[in-house]
This record gives sequence, C-alpha cells and structure tokens, in this order.
Amino acid sequence: MPHRFDVTVYYEDTDMGGIVYYANYLKFIERARSTWVAQLGVDQLALQARGVVFAVRSVQADYLAPARLGDQLEVVSQHKSSTPARWVLHQEVQRAGQVLFTAQVTIVALSAAGKPTRLPAELRRNSNS
Repeated sequence: MPHRFDVTVYYEDTDMGGIVYYANYLKFIERARSTWVAQLGVDQLALQARGVVFAVRSVQADYLAPARLGDQLEVVSQHKSSTPARWVLHQEVQRAGQVLFTAQVTIVALSAAGKPTRLPAELRRNSNS
C-alpha cells in the first residue's frame, strides 16, 4: 500500500520564474520517506544513538513536468524491493494525479564506522505496509 505525503510549494522552493527548483524534489521525497519510516515505527534518533544511520545509495530521477509556486503536491512512495541491507522505493511527486517527478531510491544502513549494516528489523518487517 503506498504512503502519501502532502507538500505545498512555497516561494523558497522556486526559482525566479516560480517553478520548483529541481533539487527541491529530492527534499520533498526525503520528507515523505522520513515521515513514512517514522510511521513504520523506526525512531531514527534512537538508531543514531545506537550508531546506525540511513544513507541514500542511489537515486534515479525523471523530471516530467514542472510544479509551480502555490501548487498542492502529493508524494506517493511505495516499497519496490528489499534485502536485509537494502530498501528500494519508487516515489512520485504528483499534482492532482498528474505525475511531475519520479524516482527510484535505494536506501542502506551504515554503522558509526561508515560500514554497511543490516536495516533495522522494524523497517524490514513493515516495509510492505
């Protein structure tokens, strides 16, 4: 079941033409992922205290149409696949059902030493939710 996250486009998100600056789509999908992970029961501050952090391993992004100042957007995130060490998501930014941006994002977990480690059990257990 996809996770949905609402975003309003503010002035700070846009360029001088009132169009969302391309890098801000990455911020939008990051906020959606962080919210989803919290809703899955993963406390990122507690993980960090245990020496485990999430990192984006890769992003493949497609910009299909511009979002503009004042737009009401929705980020739709869906689990695509996972292994004990990797979580792959498909994320879209939509405006009234029109897909503006898509990304395939691979998330990994790293130890305090910066070495790959297993994803938290809460995430592996609930990622299909």
